[in-house]
Amino acid sequence: MSELRRGLIMVNTGPGKGKTTAAMGTGLRAVGQGMRVLMLQFLKGSWHYGELDAVQSFGDKFVMKQMGRGFVKVGAEKPDPEDVKMVEEAWKEADKAIQSGDWDLVILDEINYAVSYGMLDPAKVAASLKQKPEMVHVILTGRNAHPTIVEIADTVTEMRQVKHAYEKGVMAQRGIEY
Repeated sequence: MSELRRGLIMVNTGPGKGKTTAAMGTGLRAVGQGMRVLMLQFLKGSWHYGELDAVQSFGDKFVMKQMGRGFVKVGAEKPDPEDVKMVEEAWKEADKAIQSGDWDLVILDEINYAVSYGMLDPAKVAASLKQKPEMVHVILTGRNAHPTIVEIADTVTEMRQVKHAYEKGVMAQRGIEY
């Protein structure tokens, strides 16, 4: 087998914990190899997460931006138009970043939620990924990855919950869940 090298499209999905954490671990590894990482968080925005402070020490080697307002209401209700607008703006920035080639790794955190909630067209995302510069890596996180995105991805990992401390009444803890 020949040694093929190219930017990969990776998806971290599934109902278990660790999708964003795994993407950040890859980002940390990339920075350690001299690469530049951009992480755009599509829905997060209202809480202060520990990783925001952690990546600041990497300067312009690992940049993280919260592009949303926080948790989005879903179900019988349609998403708030303001949240949809913010997702559209986040997508414009993400597409520009991917196509620019300025970043070695672009992490699109929680984009799978935005797609599955009907806030972002999966065809737009797929088209951008198919046209990305050859050596740009992209990671897409969130539950319910769209079949179109799964199809074009090089690597898809599904996190499966076996058990979670929350089921025993243990609340989310600083430094572990946020």
